[in-house]
Amino acid sequence: MSKLYPEGAYAVLSQAQRLEQQGKSIIHLEIGQPDFPTPENITRSGIYAIKQGKTKYTSPLGILPLRKKIAEYITHTRGVHTTSSRIAVTPSGKTALFAAIASTVERGDEVMVPDPGFPTYKTVAEFFGGGVRSMPLLEHNQFRIDIKKFKKTFSKRTKLIILNSPSNPTGGILSKSDLSEIADMVQGSKTWILSDEIYEKFLYDAPEYHSIYSLPTMKERTIIINGFSKTYCMTGWRLGYMVIPEKIIDKVDYFLTHSVGCTAAFTQEAGIEALIGSQVSVKRMIDEFRKRRNFVVSQLDAIPGVRCQNPGGAFYAFPNVTSFKKSSKKIALYLLEKAGVALLSGSDFGKFGEGYLRISYASSLTTLKEGLHRIRNGLAKL
Repeated sequence: MSKLYPEGAYAVLSQAQRLEQQGKSIIHLEIGQPDFPTPENITRSGIYAIKQGKTKYTSPLGILPLRKKIAEYITHTRGVHTTSSRIAVTPSGKTALFAAIASTVERGDEVMVPDPGFPTYKTVAEFFGGGVRSMPLLEHNQFRIDIKKFKKTFSKRTKLIILNSPSNPTGGILSKSDLSEIADMVQGSKTWILSDEIYEKFLYDAPEYHSIYSLPTMKERTIIINGFSKTYCMTGWRLGYMVIPEKIIDKVDYFLTHSVGCTAAFTQEAGIEALIGSQVSVKRMIDEFRKRRNFVVSQLDAIPGVRCQNPGGAFYAFPNVTSFKKSSKKIALYLLEKAGVALLSGSDFGKFGEGYLRISYASSLTTLKEGLHRIRNGLAKL
């Protein structure tokens, strides 16, 4: 099992805060949290719900009006008819991830996870006794799944395959052909697909989003994990959701009943407004993130010894720093302590993340300019 103490962003944030308490200036590029405020219409809706007394327990699966709106959204965007009976609302995407793995994985099952990938995938799979097998996402393949290697890793023991597109930490995007090949592979098996689609709106070049859920026959074996944190800048509201095959909805209901109980009622009311209200703020935010991405990548590529692939989505840059002949963790720690920049080591995201750093560009251009300036100067002295 993975070590049971905070790692990655939370550990770096704690270190950075200790340095700040000592009077050191720190530029924070470690947290995947949009710096935009929650849109005003959503905030008003949540406050109104509190004033209306919507502060009581709800059904563990969520209030029906929100479940219906999520089902309508999935039907519209994925092109697959989906009803509220397949929707579960959760207090965060992480809770949804935990519920999904708890409902599908038993001790001894194999779980395929992206590497580099969101660390919680591996941690939770191992927590439930799953044997984790890595799907390498390599730079020369635009950080997509290598289908040939995927076929060699996939076996009769594979119970769950976790996909994340756009990806944290690489920003890589799985193509429709990638998804089709994976869908073909699992036909006739007992394998579930968990598709983490939390960054679905953060596309900078692709004309549309592709979900494996949309492919024929995949509706009954795919669990979608999504939420409101990134798209609507609601990280602190804690609001996620799942799209679940009817076969396991009772397991998810049971898990939520005996773990979190329910998601806050007023937060769910705000979620309804997020879906039915104006999407102008989302478009403006994505346009701004595209500008930030272009700036960050161009600045990283201009640093001697650094190269950075242009991420197609999410809001992370994943520069290659292998030329410095030091481990990712040592470079990340050096930049924190000597240059005053908090970012993450690529190895925090798996073995195949070694040699890279993860930089979140969910900060203002002013902050990013200062951060990249410090990184450039710091690496010049490494």
